[in-house]
Amino acid sequence: MNISSSLAKSLYRTMLLIRRFEETVRDKFAASEIPGFVHLYIGEEAIAAGVMAALRDDDYIMSTHRGHGHLIAKGADIRRLMAELYGKKTGLNKGYGGSMHAAQMSRGIIGANGIVGSGIGIATGAALALKYKKSKSIVASFFGDGATNIGAFHESLTMASIWNLPILYVCENNQYAATIRFNKTSPVKDAVERVKAYGMKGLKVDGTDPVEVYRAASSLVDEIRRGEGPRFLEAVAFRVRGHFEGDPQHYRKPGEVEEWLEKNDPVEKFRNRLLEEGLITEEEDRALRKEVEDIIIDAVEYARSSPYPEGHEALNNVYYEGRLVPFEDPVDPGPGEGRVITFVEAVREALDHEMGRDPNVIVLGEDVVSAGVWGVTRGLAEKYGADIRVIDTPIAEQGFTLVAIGAAIMGLRVVVEHRFSDFLYLPMDAILNHAAKLRYMTGGQIDAIPVVIRSAMGAGVSAAAQHSSTNASMFANHPGVKVVAPSTPYDAKGLFLSSLRDGNAVLFYEHKKLYRMRGPVPEHDYVIPLGKADVKRKGDDITIVSYSYMVHEALAAAKVLEDKHGVSAEVIDLRTLYPLDREAIRDSVSKTGRILVVDEGWAPASIASEVITTAMEEAIEYIDSVPARLNTLHAPIPFSPPMEQYVLPNRDKIVDMALKVIGKLPWG
Repeated sequence: MNISSSLAKSLYRTMLLIRRFEETVRDKFAASEIPGFVHLYIGEEAIAAGVMAALRDDDYIMSTHRGHGHLIAKGADIRRLMAELYGKKTGLNKGYGGSMHAAQMSRGIIGANGIVGSGIGIATGAALALKYKKSKSIVASFFGDGATNIGAFHESLTMASIWNLPILYVCENNQYAATIRFNKTSPVKDAVERVKAYGMKGLKVDGTDPVEVYRAASSLVDEIRRGEGPRFLEAVAFRVRGHFEGDPQHYRKPGEVEEWLEKNDPVEKFRNRLLEEGLITEEEDRALRKEVEDIIIDAVEYARSSPYPEGHEALNNVYYEGRLVPFEDPVDPGPGEGRVITFVEAVREALDHEMGRDPNVIVLGEDVVSAGVWGVTRGLAEKYGADIRVIDTPIAEQGFTLVAIGAAIMGLRVVVEHRFSDFLYLPMDAILNHAAKLRYMTGGQIDAIPVVIRSAMGAGVSAAAQHSSTNASMFANHPGVKVVAPSTPYDAKGLFLSSLRDGNAVLFYEHKKLYRMRGPVPEHDYVIPLGKADVKRKGDDITIVSYSYMVHEALAAAKVLEDKHGVSAEVIDLRTLYPLDREAIRDSVSKTGRILVVDEGWAPASIASEVITTAMEEAIEYIDSVPARLNTLHAPIPFSPPMEQYVLPNRDKIVDMALKVIGKLPWG
């Protein structure tokens, strides 16, 4: 066998522990003791045991929805892992994650992941952070053969190769992706063939032989530690159980599982080999099995006897509430009468300030080195290092957003540029399933996830339907993220600095029509708290609420209302769309008794809808007329200027609607 007796016994013990854990989970799930979904690792024990033996304690792993084996092999607390499956407060994730999302950051286990392939991108981001920090640790990313068809797989491996990241990609080819055989979903016979396209070295091994897995993994890990680049390991085994427990498995051939186990059961095969080679005796085997059984029995008893979390704890861990800066934020001074700069310059100045103050702030995105379309990052690559702190990415929106999240989890603060808000539809999974949820699902083990996602939104420049959306409501609806949309250069700088220091994923929307707008901005550092609206114009007769560019249309309309109609309009700039400043809405509507919301987004489930609902909840006793909203008409944004102007809100439409709300014009 050519490995030490102690290593051989350690591999066997790990495999036994995984097998008995999974068999027990199978039985307890069938008895309805364990809720939810369960995906078992039976048949693949040799892969986790072999790979983990090649890693160090200070290395990291990213697992999958079928992740119990990885966690156990990496040294996770088995009692707390079992308690997590039971949904108990003593679980690894305090009951927030369950089987598919178990994590133990203290053991380098970033977490299991229920979205096929996405964990690959997060692991790649973690590797980027390790390289940036000059750490000697590496990351191992586990995934199934089905994930090699996911876009995040190809995007992540591309970036890992370009950037020479310290990561081992481990494809556990168990020959089934959910219900479909690998040979029906792949154009190549072996998954390892795919990585040739990325100039990446890969090996294929028998995933039922822990020694073969260990040797191959050790060789690849040594090369990674020497800085020779990312590596790929395909370990071929077999998924003994269904895709999930309870899976009827109609897609299986009769007897195929039994036939495979008879010849290839990795636990029994390795046990027999140890006995034949005299590396273990029957007595030692019985003692080891009893030790493992006692561990599992104890874990079940611990899980059963542990308390459930209280229902109200469901609202914990949604947002990071701590501080990322070691000093108190300067007080918001107001724009004053000082120097005048553009919106773009204000955002750049904020980013430059924070990059100069904290070397852990980096920028990712397409063409950020040369500053691309909008120019926000101009000059930063020369100042802080191209492809070091200002990093050009491939056109891979889902992939580089996942990378940013992984890097943020590992302690970097990452600014991600997406050129147009329409492009945010591509990384929706990264933002909403991962940036928004990982802190929650891990029960707070993943603490801050400081990612600021910049994007240009809005219409009015004939950019047509795929470059003009205002889609902020899609993100403002989702717990775990914050959404910011400034309307002035002054607000842009203060809100951007606040977003960078927030510790949560923040969507930072910049309207295209604001980029060249000029306004007074102090040179020094200041922050505007997220969730704090601003009264841009005081008034008594009607409250007009808006955000971003439409604030300026609302201000122009307010002037017309006053000059031509004697109507005093108060204009509220939300600035932050989530969290919403309910107090500012209440105070204004309580004074004016009327509300009109101007929102460049579409009306269904919009920011306008939420603001009106807030006004009704907070100030209904003061409301004297029907609340109204003015949104972009419900069509994609057209290209031709006359049609584009027809669908958008503007000052004339705002004046008309405001007069209807206060009763000076009839409805209809």
